[in-house]
Amino acid sequence: MRLRNVTGSREVIAESPFVVHEPALQKGKWHEIFGNERPIHIEIGMGKGRFLMDLAAANPDMNYIGIEKYSTVLLRAVQKMEEQALPNVRFIRMDAEEICEVFGREEVGRIYLNFSDPWPKDRHARRRLPSRQFLARYQEILARGGTIEFKTDNMDLFDFAVAEVEPAGWRIEAMTRDLHHDEKMMQGNIMTEYEEKFSSMGNPIYKYIICQAAKTGCCSDRAQGCTE
Repeated sequence: MRLRNVTGSREVIAESPFVVHEPALQKGKWHEIFGNERPIHIEIGMGKGRFLMDLAAANPDMNYIGIEKYSTVLLRAVQKMEEQALPNVRFIRMDAEEICEVFGREEVGRIYLNFSDPWPKDRHARRRLPSRQFLARYQEILARGGTIEFKTDNMDLFDFAVAEVEPAGWRIEAMTRDLHHDEKMMQGNIMTEYEEKFSSMGNPIYKYIICQAAKTGCCSDRAQGCTE
């Protein structure tokens, strides 16, 4: 996907109080940014921030961090925050490959992956956010009982993601291949921009919730549509 450059986007982001500019310095102490000990949930590849901000507004007792690689995209989320500032939201501009340099062991309670880049060529498989390479990174930062929630409209990417779960040492807590017609998994569902667009076209939305097989304490209610 080609992104149109927006002049001045980096400068706006650099001056924004909603963006953490040296995130590696916060490793292991993200609670200091929010001034409380509430759970920290992150979205990797947050796009324009609609999902994360709607989630944060609905759950003020949680802290949320949105990660976005592209300044042009992150700028839109910053502009939304300027219109409706949420105290439990912060942004980071970074590549997801650096996530273990930014978050400490078991510092994150939940990870959201929404409509990630499918990287369709086989040689780029390790760049896909639900790949076993990324699952290994998530394992380092996700707390005991923590989960990953992944949504996409791309069937091939979803099939790939499901196939990666067991070899990477994770297990599926809940899964659907038609989210919007799955009553249990739709409970508490918050849509992204892409989800609204694709579902309105009649495209099925795929979703899974997974946790680490080696760690106990996964929310057994996930299979029953357990939400925030």
